[in-house]
Amino acid sequence: MTVRDDNGGRFSPTRRQVLAGMAALPAAGLLGKASPGWTAEAVNTTGLAVTDSTVKVGILHSVTGTMAISETGSVQAEKLAIEQINAAGGVLGRKIEFIQEDGASDWPTFAEKSRKLLVNDKVACVFGCWTSASRKAVLPVFEQYNGMLYYPTFYEGLEQSKNVIYTGQEATQQIIAGLDWVQKEKGAKTFYLLGSDYIWPRTSNKIARKHIENFLKLKVVGEEYFPLGHTQFNSVINKIKLTKPDVIYAIIVGGSNVAFYKQLKAAGIDLKKQTLMTISVTEDEILGIGGENIDGAFACMKYFQSLDNANNKAFVSAFKKMWGDKIVIGDVTQAAYLGPWLWKLTVEKAGSFDIDKIAAASPGIEFKDAPEGYVKVHENHHLWSKTRVGKAKLDGQYEVIYETADLMQPDPFPKGYQ
Repeated sequence: MTVRDDNGGRFSPTRRQVLAGMAALPAAGLLGKASPGWTAEAVNTTGLAVTDSTVKVGILHSVTGTMAISETGSVQAEKLAIEQINAAGGVLGRKIEFIQEDGASDWPTFAEKSRKLLVNDKVACVFGCWTSASRKAVLPVFEQYNGMLYYPTFYEGLEQSKNVIYTGQEATQQIIAGLDWVQKEKGAKTFYLLGSDYIWPRTSNKIARKHIENFLKLKVVGEEYFPLGHTQFNSVINKIKLTKPDVIYAIIVGGSNVAFYKQLKAAGIDLKKQTLMTISVTEDEILGIGGENIDGAFACMKYFQSLDNANNKAFVSAFKKMWGDKIVIGDVTQAAYLGPWLWKLTVEKAGSFDIDKIAAASPGIEFKDAPEGYVKVHENHHLWSKTRVGKAKLDGQYEVIYETADLMQPDPFPKGYQ
């Protein structure tokens, strides 16, 4: 198995090397010792933390605060990918060293830490952020200091930057595709929109409302938002019981999900009878929510741990070997795992760690051994990927009940939704 760019160049190690992280013999000319043409001076002309034997990168996620329930998996996935890449010979013959910073679920802290990683540590790239609020906080920093961010979360779209590779899905691939599915399969006519109170849920629900009202010609019967960390949902649950929407469309994030789904069940709302569609609850959140409290809900994402393919089975096995048998893997965790691999492939295509060369080389990069299946970087720095719908089960996993036949082209600026 190889991965090729649009010009047919080979970049990927074998599936065993990629997904099992085995210290197999490196591919000739790709993963061996640095060649004379790969000296630090040749592949690093802009003062990044690159030597003849090492390259430093940053990991920037919340491992404390309300977002830790969601972001810890991203940290684990990025460390697994880095360990596997190093075991297979590194990047341009260099071992990856990482510097980890905690965004602490606080957007100014994310900006401060990103500046530290780029200016003081001079990292070659950063794998980081989860919420759109954190991404928006760091984006000016990455653009000012010309850094490269690999951002793993599904998000609202309406953004494109030379300095970001978006490895999660944007709105057309998730929000709009999910609403189309639930309308068709469940005959839904009325929707109640819920979200946490910051940019991603508000913008996503703005897009959802436009799609529901303007394109599907259906009705939104309620829309409410709650601060991050909010734990009292009984008032809105009573409103839901009164309005009886066909679909509860929930974009609540982080630890608040635990209280919301437990209170839904306590109020007698059976998600096997009441359709609920979420685009924010992955297996990571269900670990805290409890499968019994979300059984029957639907989620629209590109990845579920239960995906039945060889790439994913090897990935899940390697992840559990590194982090424990009881660990679970959600959509953003898998998208975070793609970041180091896509960066490695791009560096080797460009023959350089320089950010401008990485940005220029990114379009067309393909990764066929991704756990979700084949992905490809679009010119807009988002990924072509499939969209899937999963149904939550008691055991905390999702049963995949739908997937698109083909990859969906990313379109971060869809007409009629801005």
